[in-house]
Amino acid sequence: MRLVVCAYSEVGHACLDELLRMGADVALVVTHPDSPGEAIWFGSVADRAREAGVPVILPDDANAPGVVDAIAATEPDLLFSFYFRQMMKRPLLETARRGALNLHGSLLPAYRGRAPVNWVLVNGETETGVTLHYMDEKPDHGDVVARRRVAIDRDDTALTLTAKLAAAGRETLREALPLLESGRAPRLPQDHSRSSYFGGRKPADGAIDWAWPAERVRNLVRAVTEPWPGAFAHFRGEPLLVWWAETAPAVPGAAPGEIVGGAGVGGAPRVACGEGSLDLVSVGWRGEKMVGARWLAAVRSAPGARFDAAAAGKENT
Repeated sequence: MRLVVCAYSEVGHACLDELLRMGADVALVVTHPDSPGEAIWFGSVADRAREAGVPVILPDDANAPGVVDAIAATEPDLLFSFYFRQMMKRPLLETARRGALNLHGSLLPAYRGRAPVNWVLVNGETETGVTLHYMDEKPDHGDVVARRRVAIDRDDTALTLTAKLAAAGRETLREALPLLESGRAPRLPQDHSRSSYFGGRKPADGAIDWAWPAERVRNLVRAVTEPWPGAFAHFRGEPLLVWWAETAPAVPGAAPGEIVGGAGVGGAPRVACGEGSLDLVSVGWRGEKMVGARWLAAVRSAPGARFDAAAAGKENT
């Protein structure tokens, strides 16, 4: 059975690698040029394909007629999409004789759309997973072939959770590909009445609102910590990135955003929240990463100092 693989990022790299390890006949790999300014922390899909002697193309638009023609010329039985960032239109989907499938990083129909790994952490979920499903022209909408559940630990970040999803993607393909090849793979309709959709995230969505409960702020921090752009608040007009934080008890009499000296473990600054408080364990200040206690000493925060009111952000929910 001949395959075309459209893939990018860590999950895309892992899934392509698994197909190649399984001896799948991958006729062509379609991937993205790396975006200028993006932190490239994941394996290169293009490099992995070239190592295996598989032709690679990096089009600006996978739906362009010439690209669709090039894919169709390989006469694929199946087209796979693994964290490919472009929506595929019908002419592209129809190039594969036996259908086009996508591996999505959630348990569909929940968390359709962009950045599911970040959103499940922002929302404090304790479980997510991957779903292999047939594609149509609606995002994450088609019949399900397989799902695999993944537990979310309280200290998981988007990076560690992505690694779990990549491993789950490998396991899903090992089970599903033989079923697809033999024509025995299930096609289970999604319950669209139970769907949820979340859009893409921007660096500005990392703004902290100290009026939120401390646990919610911590969830935002771990959802966008390195290698993502980070959660942030402003102090004396300058942005402070928060790379890691831990919840702590409420501080009697302190207003949200007020800094209560070095009350945290190791002298970390403790910040009052709408419910409870947050110890800033690791931060970024003026381009340098440092422990929170060092930042507190550097800014010489006086009693009652607080983060700027303008730091309050509204999460894009």
